[in-house]
Amino acid sequence: MYIDQNAIITAASVISALVVIFSAIFAVYRWYLKQNQQDKEIEKIKSEQCLLTYGILACLKGLKEQGCNGPVTEAIDKIEKHINKQAHDQEG
Repeated sequence: MYIDQNAIITAASVISALVVIFSAIFAVYRWYLKQNQQDKEIEKIKSEQCLLTYGILACLKGLKEQGCNGPVTEAIDKIEKHINKQAHDQEG
């Protein structure tokens, strides 16, 4: 079997094309995995923020029970409105 320059060039071209195609596919796959990981992190952060919001609301309600008014009542109202709005936005 005789291998000339054209056969070597053709083989190198095919191999290069395959490497480029697989590199592109691998890059897209890595991007997809990264997006899934970011989605999980976002859900974790949202869960933590929810707990913090409920904790702050509980503290503000405790202050209101002790007689603090004004900004405390306003903050409670704003947080409760925000929680209700978020609950209704997530249902739809």
